[in-house]
Amino acid sequence: MAILKEQIHTSLTPDRAFAFVADFANAEAWDPGVVSSVRADDGPLGVGARYHLSVRMAGREAPMEYTVTAWEPDRRVVLSGSGSGVVAVDEIRFEPTPTGTRIDYTADIRFRGLMRLAAPFAGGAFAKVARNAREGMQRALEQRAAAA
Repeated sequence: MAILKEQIHTSLTPDRAFAFVADFANAEAWDPGVVSSVRADDGPLGVGARYHLSVRMAGREAPMEYTVTAWEPDRRVVLSGSGSGVVAVDEIRFEPTPTGTRIDYTADIRFRGLMRLAAPFAGGAFAKVARNAREGMQRALEQRAAAA
């Protein structure tokens, strides 16, 4: 099990930051560990929305399926994912600040099956993945703010 926590500050307003980050179809634009991310259904964004992701794990690409399980517009989104011996719950919170938005990102990642044997050795790798995702999100949000 790994619980990763990252914080990002952006000059974007909470509604604009939420619109970009909460739609996981944009994950490949900000997370270098995501090879591809596509919406898997046609319904409105919100609880029940599904996504197919291909992520880099241990030097290979692995499929993950994510579903939105909580949706509070401009404030919070929770996505539950599974695939390739991994289950994850990502909670992303958006708080207004005097200069824009603070984003608190928590990912609870758990191994299942034989992958559980790798859990004690994965901490450093997950920390790097989290740092890369935070830096990628920061860059993508700054680019969006500059273009506004």
